[in-house]
Order: sequence, then structure tokens, then C-alpha cells
Amino acid sequence: MTIVKVSHLTYSYGQQISALQDVSFEVEKGDYLGILGGNGSGKTTLLRLLLGLEKIQGGEVELFGEPLNAFRGWQKIGYIPQNVFRGDLNFPASVLEVVRSGYADRNRKPSKMTAVMEALQLCGIGHLASRRLGELSGGERQRVFIARALVSEPELLVLDEPTTSIDTSYEEDLYTLLRKLHEKGMTIILVSHDHDVVSRDTRHILCLDKKVLGYSETKKISGEDLDRILAHGERVIHHRH
Repeated sequence: MTIVKVSHLTYSYGQQISALQDVSFEVEKGDYLGILGGNGSGKTTLLRLLLGLEKIQGGEVELFGEPLNAFRGWQKIGYIPQNVFRGDLNFPASVLEVVRSGYADRNRKPSKMTAVMEALQLCGIGHLASRRLGELSGGERQRVFIARALVSEPELLVLDEPTTSIDTSYEEDLYTLLRKLHEKGMTIILVSHDHDVVSRDTRHILCLDKKVLGYSETKKISGEDLDRILAHGERVIHHRH
């Protein structure tokens, strides 16, 4: 099943600043797609377009087989934007309350509280349930928001630079969590600056610099290809299959 289908997507800021040019790719159920590109390459814009957070100007996006403008199953998608928590660290909310706020009742079992506790345990933060958000480290807060995104059992998890502004000691823990989620069948789209992690963990790579420079099974893009794509903007595209 195709979870995400992006066809000839084009987007500009104003009349002069092009953000994306004719971008096309697909994400199948159970895939793990890593998106790489430099600053200003359009990575965040791409995610916001495919999640309906920006209005499409040209091209098409389909989610779970439906055109974006007809899609209503947003509980199927968990999204972790960059710098997900920018609020007051003294905001009086506990970890449990933040995670519980992400629960979407789809008339299913388990109960809300059971689902919340399962998400906390999955993310390794069950012991932090009663702590205030502002008391946590950056890495712990990021796990809280991943748990919040997971509490309604989404089928697709989208993360935009999830290790930005967190301690390096937590980065590998986060990537280990993503590997575990993928092994359990979660479909993942990851925007990351870490070429090594993307090369190691993902099934497919999309290299972006406003247009698609490379799109392939990860194992078919060599380190040399990746260096040329990202350093010099050379277009190196292999077939997915």
C-alpha cells in the first residue's frame, strides 16, 4: 500500500523564491525514508506541504490513497516538527498530561490511560510520568513529544530534524527508538542532518535541493554518490526497486 505519493510538487515563497521544483516520490507501507539536504533545500517545506500545513501551489499529494484535500484520517499520522517545544519551561503540565493530550479516540481499545502508559513505556519515559515538562532535559522532552505522537497508534510517523537542540548523548537513544518502531511495522519519514544515521537505518533515501537529486533504496546509493549529491548538487538517481 502506498502511504504517501508526491507528484510534481512545486512551491514558491512569493514570486521570486523557489522552494521546491517538480518533486516526486512515494512511501510504501512499512518503509523508512530518510530525507537529506542542506539548509534552504526545501525539506521542512516539503513536510509541511504533504501534511497540509501549507497550501499546495503545483503538483499533487496523496495520503493513504486519498487526495490531500479529501484526506480526513489525520489520526493515522504522527508529526514531530523541528523544535517541537518552544513554550515556557515553567508551563504547569506533567509528562502524562502532555502525552494524554495527543490521544485521539477512535472507538477502540485499549483505554486512553492504557494507551498513554504504553506510549510512555515504549519511549522509555514511564518513570517521568509525573514530572513537569520544564524539569526535563532536551532529549527527554523530545521523547515526550514522540510518545504524544504515538499514543493514538499512527501508521505513519514524520520527524523533522528530531535531534535539533538536544544533547548528543540522547541522539543515539532516539535513533534506536526509531529503529524499534520501524521493526514493529511503523512507516517513518525522517528529515535528518546525520548522513551516517540515514545511511545506516533507512530503507530509502531522498536527497533534496529544491529538486530531487537522488532517490533510491539506501543500499544502492554509495557513500561516494551521497557525497557528490550533497556537496556538489550532482543528480544521481537510481530506481527504487
